[in-house]
Amino acid sequence: MAKTGYTALLDEGEKLSREALSRVQLQRMQKALQHAYENSPHYRASFDQAGVTPSDLKSLSDLGKFPFTTKENLRTNYPFGMFAVPQDRIARIHASSGTTGKPTVVGYTRRDIDTWAQLVARSIRAAGGRPGMKVHVAYGYGLFTGGLGAHYGAEALGCTVIPMSGGQTEKQVQLICDFEPDIIMVTPSYMLAILDEFRRQDIDPRKTSLKIGIFGAEPWTASMRAAIEEAFDMDAVDIYGLSEVIGPGVANECVETKDGLTIWEDHFYPEIIDPATGEVLPEGELGELVFTSLTKEAMPVIRYRTRDLTRLLPCTARPMRRMERISGRSDDMLIIRGVNVFPSQIEEQILRVSALSPHYYIQVSRHNRLDILSVFVERKPGASDAEAKDASAELKRHVKNAVGVSIETHIAPEGSIERSAGKAKRIHDLREKD
Repeated sequence: MAKTGYTALLDEGEKLSREALSRVQLQRMQKALQHAYENSPHYRASFDQAGVTPSDLKSLSDLGKFPFTTKENLRTNYPFGMFAVPQDRIARIHASSGTTGKPTVVGYTRRDIDTWAQLVARSIRAAGGRPGMKVHVAYGYGLFTGGLGAHYGAEALGCTVIPMSGGQTEKQVQLICDFEPDIIMVTPSYMLAILDEFRRQDIDPRKTSLKIGIFGAEPWTASMRAAIEEAFDMDAVDIYGLSEVIGPGVANECVETKDGLTIWEDHFYPEIIDPATGEVLPEGELGELVFTSLTKEAMPVIRYRTRDLTRLLPCTARPMRRMERISGRSDDMLIIRGVNVFPSQIEEQILRVSALSPHYYIQVSRHNRLDILSVFVERKPGASDAEAKDASAELKRHVKNAVGVSIETHIAPEGSIERSAGKAKRIHDLREKD
């Protein structure tokens, strides 16, 4: 549970006992299933096909009787077919980028927007944020949920918002120096680009006003957290969310423990399943994360398959369960000569090599029917050719020992790998073009 004296800062949902939380979850889940069945043609058809009705949910464990929702369901019902309220009640629409197909579209009622803002406010407070602090938002604004989600949440907490959005890295550094924010909310990969710009301008990032970094929208490693905290002399915590479920603010690390993300279980019910079979796994086992929304009006989601890989953990700083930091996505997993490989595993080994920077990408190609895994990574500023050669050999050794595959390494000059102001693209799979 939370430290003595800290409970005064918690909202009512965070103070629920496990028993009380389970009662709230069951009541809200029954209502959510009924709402979806009565108002969403997709869910009525899906439930009917599976032979279930909302009345079949007598306990939380009964949720396993209900069918999954997938991203493909959202695309099939593009643009507004998943909505469960009339169009005149939709206060806002967000959507994914649609880079791998039709974008997934999500809608919000005014109450949904307020709920979302309160959950992001709860997340910022869990990260150490307090009313009156200044929050530099470097997530992208627009159809992406990151920027506006962070913005409304910071305002709901009583913070001053600096709505910088992504890009213009030189200006990011200027405003951090001039406006002196306490908190930055940004993707971890773009925070590294901002760090590069501090160093290019010969400004010590440890002397800025930043005390807290809230990082999300992509997987990142414990090693990257340590590197960012050391570079900026700040607390770096993880925030989790996805637009289909609501946006950022589904779960957040508590700064006093930094031991995984506390899921706001009074609004989102988690399950872990076997990605191949769909079987619900016991708490503590690694699998695919599934969420059921408990309070959404415009677009409820029932057993939504996130494709994110993690495990559920017991509660610590709050009565709600935690989830381990996302280790990857089931649809990002590479199978290289029979070995399952995730980008986060490669990143962990890169960060072990002192002469290498955390800017990298992975390329997969095929030669004579054999998959070739190549890692392109920048050398650190000032690293010599001899150090780069040694780093290449060291990285090959670490990956072989830790992951079990052989790689080709390409040590690139400083600044040669493209930076992203949003989610970093880590995998370039050329096999699709063969």
